[in-house]
Amino acid sequence: MYRKYFKSIIDWIIAFIALIILFPIFLLVAIAIKLDSKGPVFFRQERLGYKGKVFTIYKFRTMKVDQIENDVNHKLFENDPRITRIGRFIRKTSIDELPQLFNILKGEMSFIGPRPPLTYFPKKINEYNEFEKQRFYVKPGISGLAQIRCREEHDWNVNIPIDIEYVQNFSIKNDINLFVKSLFSFFRTNNIYSKE
Repeated sequence: MYRKYFKSIIDWIIAFIALIILFPIFLLVAIAIKLDSKGPVFFRQERLGYKGKVFTIYKFRTMKVDQIENDVNHKLFENDPRITRIGRFIRKTSIDELPQLFNILKGEMSFIGPRPPLTYFPKKINEYNEFEKQRFYVKPGISGLAQIRCREEHDWNVNIPIDIEYVQNFSIKNDINLFVKSLFSFFRTNNIYSKE
């Protein structure tokens, strides 16, 4: 019952309340991004979601517009010249993830779940084997078990098995535990960039 109905309802209610409370922060960040560099406030990108369905994820833009498409290796490094000045701050504080509250309201994401991968990286949906496809049995999340354990570890060979562990042990108790841990790690700045 929780998995099929209650989790989506709880997510929607919390996301709606959070957007109201965080509106001043959204406004300040939007102004800062516009003053810091040319381009849109939000960054949009296609990702794989529940059952492998493609959806558009929202984030606050942290990269220079003319450099976003040059992220060919899908990695960002500390002091990466592609990142804007304000972008460094909002990435370190994970504020760039806040617009995903809109994805939750649209029913595309949850607060807790496997992070949604790109449609083509680390592989296309039809290239995942049956074991790996288990990570798509639940809605993707803003945070999840892999993020708590590894922060922004960029090794999908590490993250995918952890995502599947989450799916196989899906419960309201685990979601509450991960939600609380995510709040405490929100401003943790270690391991948010690639090391090599």
